[in-house]
Amino acid sequence: MSLLACALCAAVAAAGTVTVDPGHNGGNAAHPEAINRLVPAGGFRKACDTVGAQTSDGRLTEHAFTWDVARRLQAALAARGATVRLTRPDDAGVGPCVDRRAALGAGSDVAISLHADGGPPSGRGFHVIRATRANAAHPGTLRPSLRLARLVRARLDAIGLRRSTYAGRAGLDARADLGGLNLSPVPKVLVELGNLRNAADARALKRPGHRAAIARALARALAAF
Repeated sequence: MSLLACALCAAVAAAGTVTVDPGHNGGNAAHPEAINRLVPAGGFRKACDTVGAQTSDGRLTEHAFTWDVARRLQAALAARGATVRLTRPDDAGVGPCVDRRAALGAGSDVAISLHADGGPPSGRGFHVIRATRANAAHPGTLRPSLRLARLVRARLDAIGLRRSTYAGRAGLDARADLGGLNLSPVPKVLVELGNLRNAADARALKRPGHRAAIARALARALAAF
């Protein structure tokens, strides 16, 4: 094998494997019996999943937004040589449940869950969430998850996204109630990429160019990690 070929193999290997978890799913609303059933969430049980948020005009749903950004992020990471796993194959299914989403990260180097919040209409901005020690099934992931959270925040700052004015502190948050983080066997964060209920955030989140910029920023953060 040539030196160039060996160098390319090493670059791909170094890029690693990333699990991308687009929040919610397009079929959830039609199947409450499935998404309302209780599943393990880290020392307690919680609903399998939820329908997710949407803009006040109903023109953009969280599940459609996260699916679009996930596909853009998948392409950006693949271009860097990474292997990318998605936790759902499309935006027409149901679930998977939060415990399954966490389990799907096994074997990856890192995982990220994509969301857009349904917060107070007066609040705007992004925040990055990590698990706390209280309910973490894999405590060894906590420190690298904090490092990942800071990298994601830095890259979103760099493209001009505003940090949340209503959740967390300085764009970061730590929560013990999210099963997808509590049960993750690999370093993982959940990023709320804006507030769908806020008019200014909603306008930005609807723009394809804005979503593309977010995906590129997240790819840079994951590559740096």
